Amino acid sequence: MDQSGEYQRGAGDPDPGDPPERTSGLMLETCYRHPQVVTGVHCTRCGRPICTECMTPAPVGYQCPECVADARRTAPRRRVRVKFILGRPGSIATTLLIVNIGMFLVEAVVGGGGSLAGGPSEVKLFELGALYPPAIAKTASFPQHYQFWRLITAMFLHAGILHLALNMYALYLFGYLIENAFGTARFIAIYFVAGFLASVTSFAFGPIGEVGVGASGAIFGLLGAWVAYNYRRRASPLAAAQLQWALILIALNTVLAVSFRGIDWRAHVGGLAAGIVAGWLAEGWGPPRIRTFVQVGGLVGLVVLGVALTVWRVATFPV
Repeated sequence: MDQSGEYQRGAGDPDPGDPPERTSGLMLETCYRHPQVVTGVHCTRCGRPICTECMTPAPVGYQCPECVADARRTAPRRRVRVKFILGRPGSIATTLLIVNIGMFLVEAVVGGGGSLAGGPSEVKLFELGALYPPAIAKTASFPQHYQFWRLITAMFLHAGILHLALNMYALYLFGYLIENAFGTARFIAIYFVAGFLASVTSFAFGPIGEVGVGASGAIFGLLGAWVAYNYRRRASPLAAAQLQWALILIALNTVLAVSFRGIDWRAHVGGLAAGIVAGWLAEGWGPPRIRTFVQVGGLVGLVVLGVALTVWRVATFPV
């Protein structure tokens, strides 16, 4: 600065007209897809700079359009499964549906065209394996006795398409729920143990000379197991609601059972009671070893009870 107060540039001072020097090492970058847009964001996958228009949120940071497209191409494809309208039954429930419908087609072929609506005649149903007490017990008038297998085969026969439709719809709904809740092995055990005890109850306490068919005893067993399953979890609002729904269905079916003469309410009661107990036993309780003993031993005990009841009925059956 001179005596007049004006500043004079020294030899080492920069010229005011020169552009400012870059004092930091930073360089402004532009989007690789939009060169006119300045950005400081980089694709976390390839590292290229991207603007807000090219950003796609990722689990960490953002990715550019090309990396997103590449990830979609290389990602494993998921199998698209067709779902039913009202649910997705498991493999065993689906198998039971197919077997029951297949047996009804056999009934239609054996019984003729008229059997589609009302089912085959009692003689044809008997030949296919219907439950008929004199054929199970020992009687002087019926030489072909001790056909205990009818206690199982009757579960796969139906008296007409309406009978089949109602049972299969119920199996479709509860089959999905129970198989999903209990697993495949326990679902099979509950279904057949309840169905067996339903047939035994009908044989032991039902009319002597009537033919019985239908999967309703086993299906009521599934409903009973669903009651037991949700009762254990009744503190949950969802389980409480499902328990209430199941009890309403039981009440409705009780009204139907007393309203229509052709319904075997004894099989329904036997299947429902067996299902409640089987559903409770199937989950077990206590430490792992005790739990397994309760599950297996309890279900076997129900079968033994059914066998004992059958033996008693055979011994006391009218000659």
